[in-house]
Amino acid sequence: MKKLYLIGGPMGVGKTAVGQELKRKLSRSVFLDGDWCWDANPFQVTAETQKMVLENICFLLNQFIRCSAYEHIIFCWVMHEQSIIDGILSNLETTNCEIKAISLLCAADELRERLSRDIAAGRREPDVLGEKSRQNAALRSAKHDQDQHKRQDGGGNSGRTRSPLRRERYWHLQEKRRPPQPRGGFLLGLLTGLLPRFFIKEI
Repeated sequence: MKKLYLIGGPMGVGKTAVGQELKRKLSRSVFLDGDWCWDANPFQVTAETQKMVLENICFLLNQFIRCSAYEHIIFCWVMHEQSIIDGILSNLETTNCEIKAISLLCAADELRERLSRDIAAGRREPDVLGEKSRQNAALRSAKHDQDQHKRQDGGGNSGRTRSPLRRERYWHLQEKRRPPQPRGGFLLGLLTGLLPRFFIKEI
């Protein structure tokens, strides 16, 4: 049975790096970053372009699913709403796939610091931290997710519901309260099972 990995999280949290590392470690694997299906200048968010990018993503993922050369299909994108995941899955041929949905989280301040380093290194444009950028929504989403986890860990009902995903486990990674460490330690821990900075919670 094929395995489809859906890696979500805000911009800058490390989705692409994790996806590429999984591709390197898993045999017969292929990796798709959703941003590659929407890499345009200028970047425009309209009903038409949103429909287009979802169709592009689903077309490519279905091609990978149908291809006998691949056993592991790894996909990452900013999937901050359950409806995005559900919309993608509803258009995929997943009958013979095991689906693993993963969300990467970190503190909003840490995320802003990572993005600032990327801007200084020339890897991102300065407007990712602008008032009207998509990243502000991602930062708010990261803060919202942290608050939800705090309420869940305290035993309360978060009030947030998720529709069940077919044939999958939905995992969340929550950062423990520790001093900042190099990103390499995060990747090593996540992918080798040592998990020095994160713990995995199944919900």
